[in-house]
Amino acid sequence: MLKNTALLSLLVMIAGLSHATTPVLPEYDEATLSLMGEEEQAYYRWEQEFVHSLDYQDGIISLPGGKAVLDVPEGFYYLSPQDTERVLSDAWGNIPSNELSLGMLFPSRFHPMSDDSWGVTIDFENDGHVSDKDAHKIDYDDLLKDMKADVRASSEWRVENGYETIELVGWAAQPYYDEIGKKLHWAKTLRFGDAESETLNYNVRVLGREGVLVMNFIASIEQLADVEQSLPSVMAMPSFTPGNTYADYDPSIDKLAAYGIGGLVAGKVLAKTGLFAVALVFLKKFGIFIVVGLGALLRSIFGRKKES
Repeated sequence: MLKNTALLSLLVMIAGLSHATTPVLPEYDEATLSLMGEEEQAYYRWEQEFVHSLDYQDGIISLPGGKAVLDVPEGFYYLSPQDTERVLSDAWGNIPSNELSLGMLFPSRFHPMSDDSWGVTIDFENDGHVSDKDAHKIDYDDLLKDMKADVRASSEWRVENGYETIELVGWAAQPYYDEIGKKLHWAKTLRFGDAESETLNYNVRVLGREGVLVMNFIASIEQLADVEQSLPSVMAMPSFTPGNTYADYDPSIDKLAAYGIGGLVAGKVLAKTGLFAVALVFLKKFGIFIVVGLGALLRSIFGRKKES
């Protein structure tokens, strides 16, 4: 009996080892490298080192802060807050954040530097318990007009601070609220600078006792079908821990957020001014890289790559 138990444990361990968490990572042999110029070789060696340095995780992930967990299944992987910041800032060229996120999700068939990759950032907004009483009363066409005006204001700030413009083109998918699961999702189409292609920002919000779990897809508009196919799997991953669920809200001791479902879609409603604030938008842009010692080199390489 003991032998059988040990054998079963071994089989379970082997099955766990065969679980494909790590994506297929790039390998460049010397023959391939010899066909490249020095700058291209430097970039590809950096890319290989970068993607191999990330810690790819799956299974039950306890998110920082202990309010929520992710159940990351086969076919996806999770990156820690530290690795996420490296991907967003160093690899994808976003404005460095003052605060780390809770991590990021990716489909395991891509590594973060793959041209076809997309990811899902994870954050928590602790502005208080968000009431969903307005969920079925919102005119999303009117809300979109307000959001476009806010993004134009944000774009002016970006230009003044040396970043390219941003435009909210419209809905890629109108907001939908799952009242039972307390989960909200919608998609926006964005355009950055003079880019020919548009950027997709697919948003998921999970309502909890003291705030909202924020999950944003970062992908191109051409990947909308792939993202929508993966949406049910991604929405099934997060859950709040006992004591932090939406049903655990106690109005006698818990803070109530100054905005409802409409405020979540628009960004946030500022309690004192009543104005909409523009939510942070991340971009996967292979054309701007901020890597210590290689920044100018990588920008020049990808500038040529983008043109070709």
